[in-house]
Amino acid sequence: MDRQIPQLNSPARSGQPYSRDQTGNDRSDPEGARLVSLLVKIGRLLAERNGLNPALDALLTHMRLEMAASRAMVCLIHKQTEKIFVHRSVGLTPQEQDRGVYSFGEGITGRVVKSGQAIVISRIGDEPLFLNRTRDVSLTDYLNHSFACVPIVRAGKVLGCLSSEGRFGGPKDLQRHVEALTVMANLLAGPLELYLMENIDKVLWERRAQSLSTELSEMRQKYCPSDLVGSSKAMQEVYFLIRKVAAKKTTVLLLGESGVGKEMVANAIHYDGLKSVGPLIKFNCAALTESLAESQLFGHEKGAFTGAIFHKGRFEAADGGTIFLDEIGELPLGVQAKLLRVLQERCFERVGGSQPISVDIRVVAATNRDLGEMVSKGRFREDLYYRLNVFPILIPPLRERDDDVVTLARHFLTRFSQETGKDVESISPQAIKIIRNYKWPGNVRELENVMLRAVILAEDRIILPHDLPLSVKTSSSGGLTPSFSLEDRLANIEHEMLTEALRLRRGNISAAAKDLGLTRRSMGLRMKRLNLTYKQFRTILSSARDDEA
Repeated sequence: MDRQIPQLNSPARSGQPYSRDQTGNDRSDPEGARLVSLLVKIGRLLAERNGLNPALDALLTHMRLEMAASRAMVCLIHKQTEKIFVHRSVGLTPQEQDRGVYSFGEGITGRVVKSGQAIVISRIGDEPLFLNRTRDVSLTDYLNHSFACVPIVRAGKVLGCLSSEGRFGGPKDLQRHVEALTVMANLLAGPLELYLMENIDKVLWERRAQSLSTELSEMRQKYCPSDLVGSSKAMQEVYFLIRKVAAKKTTVLLLGESGVGKEMVANAIHYDGLKSVGPLIKFNCAALTESLAESQLFGHEKGAFTGAIFHKGRFEAADGGTIFLDEIGELPLGVQAKLLRVLQERCFERVGGSQPISVDIRVVAATNRDLGEMVSKGRFREDLYYRLNVFPILIPPLRERDDDVVTLARHFLTRFSQETGKDVESISPQAIKIIRNYKWPGNVRELENVMLRAVILAEDRIILPHDLPLSVKTSSSGGLTPSFSLEDRLANIEHEMLTEALRLRRGNISAAAKDLGLTRRSMGLRMKRLNLTYKQFRTILSSARDDEA
C-alpha cells in the first residue's frame, strides 16, 4: 500500500489543456475550453464590487460539476490565532465547515500552508496524515478518493490553500487536476490578499488599537500626577514639575531617599507625556559588572563574546518611549561614557558591533546618592552628571509629609483589603497616632509593607495598635528607633507571641497565659512592659457580637 505524498513544486510538462492530432493540427480540448470559460467568468466576478465570494462559489461549483470533486474548499489564515479556517466550501454542511480549523503544520492542510508546497494523496485511506477534521469522510467508499491541496501564495506569503477530494482517475488525470487548481489559486491570490487586509487584518488591527487605547487610558489614570497619593505642599511642588516636564522630551533626574516613590513618579512622567504611546522600559543599574551592564543596556551581537547570541538592549527596546534608569549612581564608570553619548546624540553601538543605532527616547534617571559629591570623589563622570541634571525633581521623604502619612495609610488599607479579600475598613485613633508619630525611615515603601501586614493580621474591620509592628510602636512612643540587637529581636518575638495569644483568647489574660505556659502575674507584667491591655482585644469580641446581633 503506497503512502507516499507527492510534492508538486511546479506544474508538470504533461497533461496540457490543448493537444495535437496526428496531422499536427490543433484540436480544442473540451475540458480546457471549460476551464478557460471559468477563468473568464471568475475574472468578470472579481472585477465587480463584493465579487470575491461569488467568484469563489463559481469556482467551487465548477470543481464539483466539471472536475469530479465531491468536496472542495478554500481555506485562509487567521493571523492573530495562527489558525487555518474554511472560508468557502462545496459538499460540506455548515457544521462540517465550522469544524475545519487547523494549526500550522497540522494535517495535510496545515503542512501545505506551512511549507507553501502542494501535496497530493492518491488514496485517502492509505494516508494517516489525512485528519478528516470536518468529519465528512465517513463512508468506506470515500477512502478510495484522492485528495489534492495547493497553496494560495502572494509575493512569497502564503494566504491559505485550495483543496479538493474525489475520484480524479489515474496519475496523469490527477496531475492535470492539480495543475488546474494551481492556476485557480494563482488567479485568486491577489483578491484574497485584499480581502484578508480589509476584512480580517483590519478588524484585528482595530481591535488591537482599541485594546492599546484602553490600556493606555488605564495606565494614565493609574499613574497621572492627579492620582498620585498625597496633597502636602511638598508633593504639590512635585506634581507641578511633573506636569511641566511630561510634555517635553527633556532628560529628568529624580532625587530622593530610598522608598520615596521615584518609580511612581517616573511612571507618571511617561504616561502623562509625549511618549506615552511608546514603551516604558525600566532598568536597575545597581550591583552589575561593567560588561553585564553594557550588554543589558546596549545589547550585543552574536559572537561578541564566548557563547553570545544576539541580544537587543534596553535602549533599543525603549525606542519611541521612555527608559527609566534607577540607581544611576551605581552605574560603572566604563558604561557612563557610552551613556553620555546616548544622551548627547541618541545613538550607540551594540557590544561587538560597529553599526550605529539611533533611538528616539526620553531618559528618566533616579538615585538616592549625592551625585555632586560622587563627582568630587571621581566616582561619577562630571560631564554625565550635567547631562542628567537638566531637570532635577527632588521627592521629599515621608517624615516631611506629615499631612500625607495618614492619607497614604488609608490608601494602602483600601488597596490591600481588596487584594486580600478582607473586610477591613478603617484605622483606630490609637493606631493613627502611632503612624503619625513614627519617622518612617523606609519612607512610603515601609508604610506600604506595614499596612499590608496590619491588614493580614486584623481580625476585625479596624486596624488596632497591636496590628502594627513593635518597631513602629516603640519609636513612635518616644523611644529610640530600635536597632537589630539581640535584645530588640527577642522583645519583638515576645510581643508577637503575646499579641497572638491574646488575640486568640479575645483578651482573656488567664487563658492566654496558660497557652504560653506563664502565670497570670507574669503575663500581666509582660503586657505592662509592652504596653498591651486586654481591652484592645476585647474590642474585637464586642464588635463581633454586635455584628451577630
